Amino acid sequence: MKTPIHSTTYLGLDEESTKVDGTQYRAMIGSLLYLTTSRPDIMYNICLCARFQKELREVHLTIVKRIFRYLTGTSNLGLLFKRRESFILISFCDVNYVGAKVEKKCISGSCHFIGGNLVTWICKKQGSTTLSTIEVGYMLATRCCGQLLWIKNQLEDYNIYESKIPIYCNNKTSISL
Repeated sequence: MKTPIHSTTYLGLDEESTKVDGTQYRAMIGSLLYLTTSRPDIMYNICLCARFQKELREVHLTIVKRIFRYLTGTSNLGLLFKRRESFILISFCDVNYVGAKVEKKCISGSCHFIGGNLVTWICKKQGSTTLSTIEVGYMLATRCCGQLLWIKNQLEDYNIYESKIPIYCNNKTSISL
């Protein structure tokens, strides 16, 4: 498989498909969650499949089997960390207002780089209702700052001190706020 989930696949609560035993499914999801530490390309798909462990249907099991076939064909992929002399910390954040089709909430995400190497990323569904898109962007930037402060403190344990850490955000009104 060239992709873990086909781009036109809609994964939701399918009432028409037959129910299946969840024991094998939960074991498969657990194995895949463990694998996401070195394969972030499957993180979103695995977390999407993990939502349906309670009302498990044949459709969900088929998607997880497709992810395993994808992993078999892409065993040469993984994270690459390049050696750099500088430890510049940079962060990017973005909000998807169209977001999740299942719960109708927006999805926000951020990623953090040290010396050009991806070290952490966050992808989170909106937990509360906001009155404007400015609030969503501001809340994301706040979470991003919290993550950056944690990384900064971790780097200080290794005598690496960062004083100016840029955060790149695409929402100009949130930046102004």
